[in-house]
Amino acid sequence: MDATTAPHRIPPEMPQYGEANHVFELMQNMLEQLLIHQPKDPIPFMIEHLQRDNDCVPKIVILGPPASGKTTIAMWLGKHLNTNLLSVGNLMAKEYSPLAADARRHYQKFQTLPNMLLVRLLQERLREEDCVRRGWILDGFPETREQALMVQTLGICPRHVIVLSAPDTVLIERNLGKRIDPQTGEIYHTTFDWPSSSEIQNRLIVPTGISEAETARKLLEYHRNIVRVLPSYPRILKVIPADQPCVDVFCQVCCGQLLKEAVADKSKYGEMIWPFLEKEIAVPDNIILKVLRQRLDQQDCIERGWVLHGFPRDLDQAHLMDSLGYKPNRVFFLNVPFDSVIERLTLRRTDPITGERYHLMYKPPPTMEIQARLLQNPKDSEEQIKLKMDLFYRNSAELEEFYGQAITLNGDQDPYTVFEYIESGIINPLPKKVP
Repeated sequence: MDATTAPHRIPPEMPQYGEANHVFELMQNMLEQLLIHQPKDPIPFMIEHLQRDNDCVPKIVILGPPASGKTTIAMWLGKHLNTNLLSVGNLMAKEYSPLAADARRHYQKFQTLPNMLLVRLLQERLREEDCVRRGWILDGFPETREQALMVQTLGICPRHVIVLSAPDTVLIERNLGKRIDPQTGEIYHTTFDWPSSSEIQNRLIVPTGISEAETARKLLEYHRNIVRVLPSYPRILKVIPADQPCVDVFCQVCCGQLLKEAVADKSKYGEMIWPFLEKEIAVPDNIILKVLRQRLDQQDCIERGWVLHGFPRDLDQAHLMDSLGYKPNRVFFLNVPFDSVIERLTLRRTDPITGERYHLMYKPPPTMEIQARLLQNPKDSEEQIKLKMDLFYRNSAELEEFYGQAITLNGDQDPYTVFEYIESGIINPLPKKVP
């Protein structure tokens, strides 16, 4: 299947954009907005920024030449991230907007829009509640450096810019085979994605502007502009080859350096695993085992050993580790009563101003003012904790049976006592080197 086709198909299952956010990143984003907008009174501005609580919503730009598949990828991504897909077309089609009406009239007359009108139209849309709350994906915009500088000046700053790339010969061939269903708007292709239904086949039409000469002209214009757009996004830019199946392109978009900033070491496996960790959902075994092997094969782990925390999570992962030759010589299980887990986690709070962490029972805030502004992470809700505990209990029995020599400890004690019990469980000296 081609990267430019089949938005009507069900996209592959991928993780959604992470909702959790670090206090440091929140402060960094706030400082960025202060520098962009330079408000006369920064305190109300910062309060409003905190109340929005939208620093980690998707803010993505997807660029690419004609027939590269950017609209398909943007549609799939918008569905999986539950965010708003914005294009020049749907911005102009907006109802009850004088700006959109002006844009339609201008486009009907000149077949183009002035940059200022287009950017104002985008700014109006991004101020609406759904974009503030759920973020946005820009499909094919900005097209020129002038547009990029204008949106940056207005404080419209994407977190990720994806650029699809493919040889011009491939793109021209793709474009020539495009067909559109006039009833649904779905895109098909004569070679890569021909519908099985004869009824759909008979009503497909050839879209305008896809001839070889017209496509070549659009490609020339794209190449002339894109080289001036890319320097505007030096640290958030990711180029993905589009000369591959659509699903493969989509997986690279979702599992790469897209949904959050790059992990500290910038490794390719770190980029793959980070979106899953941010969402705190299970990382696929094949990915995490690759990461594990890369780390445990490094010289310091070979010479000084290693400690794994929270892995393996289930029997399958334990068997995979064992088959790869990574056999722990000490395994400890910490048991904590369910009520204690609930008490420890549901009472955790964070001060959004200072970043200080508190516990309403063990480390309460010093003043009522601080207590009034404390926030609870959604992952610490009782419902989320019960789901995680249920998963843990289902897997722990099999793991304890697999690691027959494991030591089980009571984890419902102060950390120093637990540490002493673990220390006493290591009867023989650990090996200094692997034979």
